[in-house]
Amino acid sequence: MSKKEIDALTAEFFGAFDNRGGTAPDVARIHRLVIPGGVIVKTGPDFTAYTVDEFVEPRERLLADGRLAEFHEWETSERTDIAGDVAARFGEYRKAGVLDGEPFEGGGTKAIQFVRTPEGWRIAAFSWYDVP
Repeated sequence: MSKKEIDALTAEFFGAFDNRGGTAPDVARIHRLVIPGGVIVKTGPDFTAYTVDEFVEPRERLLADGRLAEFHEWETSERTDIAGDVAARFGEYRKAGVLDGEPFEGGGTKAIQFVRTPEGWRIAAFSWYDVP
């Protein structure tokens, strides 16, 4: 059952950023999916470590103000290891949308750490690398 729950949690995480067809993205759900104090890290040349609030706020704005439209991202492959109440997932993903009027596509790798809480599985940390 844990793998199905982690799969569903991961899909909900990716879905939080979807604004295709003019739908309002629900980036705020990240607050529910990530434990308080969770760590979010973007790697690469613009390395940044975020709190949940620091991660959510600019993405909510970008997805709602019209600069980023028809955006979605999806997992293309994954490997999940579960040991008791901890799990780690390493996956490849793709993304597409229209940024400032220009269509784009991209992808990369996400690493997600999960913990089982009294409320169910939640994300403790995630990091990502976008392929240049």
